[in-house]
Amino acid sequence: MTTAQRAQNSRLYSVAITVGLIAYGVVHLLIAWIALQLAWGKSSEQADQQGALQELASKPFGTALLWVVAIGLLALVVWKVLELVYGHLDTEKKVSSAGRGVVYLALSISAARMAMGSGGGNQQKGMTAKLMESGPGRILVVVIGLVIIGVGIRQLYKAYTKKFTEDLTGGVSESTIMLGRVGYAAKGVAFVIVGVLFAVAAINYDPEKAGGLDTALRTLKDQPFGSVLLTLMALGIACFGAYCFVWSRNAKK
Repeated sequence: MTTAQRAQNSRLYSVAITVGLIAYGVVHLLIAWIALQLAWGKSSEQADQQGALQELASKPFGTALLWVVAIGLLALVVWKVLELVYGHLDTEKKVSSAGRGVVYLALSISAARMAMGSGGGNQQKGMTAKLMESGPGRILVVVIGLVIIGVGIRQLYKAYTKKFTEDLTGGVSESTIMLGRVGYAAKGVAFVIVGVLFAVAAINYDPEKAGGLDTALRTLKDQPFGSVLLTLMALGIACFGAYCFVWSRNAKK
């Protein structure tokens, strides 16, 4: 047995993954809280991961909490790397693990930067505008939008088929399945909206229309019955946050 494989069987490794998934759940609950305030006109904060980290930073012991989130999410990156190397996964699960690892790493870096006082401002629109300065760049933005739409459809598929239960060990209660289905469905809808915004922004050459989760949720609010739709989305994201807590206790490691 290699050192890495022994680490996978250690108590510390298990605890680190548990902490990381709890941190991931907290981030989603904070996003849901900001989105709920936005739905009823009470928040100017970003309704995305960046806004959630800023909300966390504003709390007592905020810097310490940010470091817990950063380290916990970094543990999830290690989890996914070891899973890719030693997990004997099929191609679909390898792609999924790699994608999750990238998401965890980006969020971990953002939390660490904020804990160090760097702010970690969102430069996404600036990068998108730069890409749109050329024809090939605009095509790339459209492709990025289509990939994001694909990720969203994948999330919706997981919600419909309950495929996310493959990530859990032990008996899975009906309430856990319901949390997962609602949570993954909400994330899927959000991803699809983000992807559409990217594609439309590139086609219309309008970088201001391209954006992440915050832009998607604000776009949703601008629709008829937007406050109600955004409230439902916030509740769905909150369900995913709650699901992460259950996942943390029953994750396949």
